[in-house]
This record gives sequence, C-alpha cells and structure tokens, in this order.
Amino acid sequence: MISSKKIIYPFDVTLSHLTKNKKHSISFQSDDFALFNDDSLELMRSFPENHVDMVFADPPYLLSNDGFTCQNGQMVSVNKGKWDKSKGFDEDVKFHEAWISECRRILKPEGTIWISGTYHSIYQCGFLLQKLGFHILNDISWFKPNASPNLSCRFFTASHETILWARKDRRAKHYFNYEAMKNGDFPEDNIKKPQLQMRSVWSMSTPAPNEKEFGKHPTQKPLNLLKRIVLASTKAGDLIFDPFNGGGTTGLAAKTIGDRQYIGCDINKDYIDLTVKRYNRIVEQQKLFEGQL
Repeated sequence: MISSKKIIYPFDVTLSHLTKNKKHSISFQSDDFALFNDDSLELMRSFPENHVDMVFADPPYLLSNDGFTCQNGQMVSVNKGKWDKSKGFDEDVKFHEAWISECRRILKPEGTIWISGTYHSIYQCGFLLQKLGFHILNDISWFKPNASPNLSCRFFTASHETILWARKDRRAKHYFNYEAMKNGDFPEDNIKKPQLQMRSVWSMSTPAPNEKEFGKHPTQKPLNLLKRIVLASTKAGDLIFDPFNGGGTTGLAAKTIGDRQYIGCDINKDYIDLTVKRYNRIVEQQKLFEGQL
C-alpha cells in the first residue's frame, strides 16, 4: 500500500526551520531556490548546525569612501550604498568575523566556503578563516582581461580579485570535481589548457551585457565564474547558501547546472527583485531548450 503521507525533502525542512515562529519570511521560492530579504547574520542564526554543503560569499568590500573609479569609460562614484560603508578597521573586522563564524556553524564538517574580495577586504577574511579554524584550500586569482583603467595613473591598474576556498574541518574530506575541472570545456578562459589540471589563475571577463538585462549589482560576478565554483565544489542534491545574494549569480549558476538547492539572502529588496527576474529568464530558457514552451 502506498502511503499518502507527504515526503518532506531536506530543502523543505530547511525552509520550515528558517521560517518557524514567523521570524523570517521567504521573498521568493521554487522547488529548489529560495530568497530572503533579510539581514544575513540574523537569518544564519536560524539555520541548524552542520546543515549547508557550500557557502559562496561576496561580502561588502567596505570601500564606499566618496572616491571615484572608471566605468564604461566614464568617471563614476565608488559609493554603492550604506551597506558598503566602512565603520573603521576594528568594526569592519568584527563584521567579517561575525558572519564567517556563522558560516562555520552552519556548514557541514566536509563543507566548504568561498569568499571573494579585493585587497580592501580579502586579507581580513583570510586571517579570520584561519583564526576560526578553517583550512584554506586555494586562493584563486580571477584575472579580468577587460578591467577598467586606473584614473589616477599613480599605481597599477586593479585587474583581479582574490577568491579564497576553504573547508570547515581540516580532517574532513571535502568534495572536488577534479575531472570536470581538468577535462571540462572552458572557452571563456584563455589560460585554461585543454585536458590539463586547472590552475589557480582564472581569466574571464566581467559580466556580459546579457547578464545585466534587468539591471545589475555594483559588484556582480560573471555567471561563468560562479558556474565553475558550483561545479567544482558541489554534488547533485547539495545545499548552497549565499549570505550576500546581490544579483543572485550564485543561485543562477546552481539553477543552470541543475540538481542543487539554493538559498540566498540580501538586505536590499531591489536586488532580490533583480534576482527573481534573472531566475525567471533562466527557467524560461531551460523550458525552451527542453521544448516545453
């Protein structure tokens, strides 16, 4: 006899846990994708321990200091919003330690975390990963062939970001999709040589125009970058969490690859709305490809 009792899958269990007592509410949900318009630190405190397979975090660089940069050949302000304002070195370190500590608590023992940043923040985050007991696996240099020029002409043009990859427990066996990274097709990267081990310098351009169709986040990452990260470090069925969802590229990468569960959190409602638009376009494209539309 077949039971009529509903099967509760881990994703449903996770969302039920996060929303119990109506402390947090879901802004958008599908069968494998959920978004919260919330303070990520508060949301993480509602996660069960040892629950998440992978975290990707692109935290605020805290460099909105009324300076200027070059964008599309024009001088523009570096200010991104109140969320990117520095409160001074000590307070900035406290902020990073707080969210990295919560990421450690919610990660499974074999789980891994990726943190992206520039020199404004990445060294603080790297120090804190070691302080909190993570084991750093790699530091990836993401080289941007189309990086914006330096306007002051007084120092080298910033043309890369650093991405740290670390596992929660030094003794645990983390997942790494070695074969896909060695033998996969990466036409966007002119450094990767076919059928040879992937190295720790990745060359790929900033987000393409079609990735900004509905608007953009000021520190938006290219979809190819996150697809590589998700494919390298997660398996089918894994739960991925991004505490600084931004334009949702981490979740879109998971959705594009398929068979992953994603939860994203962002304090800015506009970026949640942007993510939903981008998500719907991905789903529409997938249905067209599968002949469902």
